[in-house]
Amino acid sequence: QVQLVESGGGLVQSGGSLKLSCTGSGFTLDYKAIGWFRQAPGKEREGMLCISSADRTTYYTDSVKGRFTISRDNAKNTVYLHMNSLKPEDTAVYYCAVDRISTTIWLTDYDCATIEKYDYWGQGTQVTVSS
Repeated sequence: QVQLVESGGGLVQSGGSLKLSCTGSGFTLDYKAIGWFRQAPGKEREGMLCISSADRTTYYTDSVKGRFTISRDNAKNTVYLHMNSLKPEDTAVYYCAVDRISTTIWLTDYDCATIEKYDYWGQGTQVTVSS
């Protein structure tokens, strides 16, 4: 069964850090484009940043630049979202998604943030940042 499983969400104080995991099951995440999205209450799902099949990071949302990064551990078939200096406005359900087709070295903003370009999605993990 092909699926993405996310973990690592939780409650953290403002200024704190969290590391979210996105693990593939039934297929490999190696050399796949991965996007991280979030959806706050009452808002649409938004793309934040993504990593290309060549491990190049594209930031779509300016508010996370300098605070969020992506890394990949192929041995664990897992992609991570490292979140630092968290703010209350980061509170949302966080999703990872995979684009199995993309071989683009540098993903454009459009490639990064277009929901329809991704094949599989995780179930989402809640991140709550208290002030």
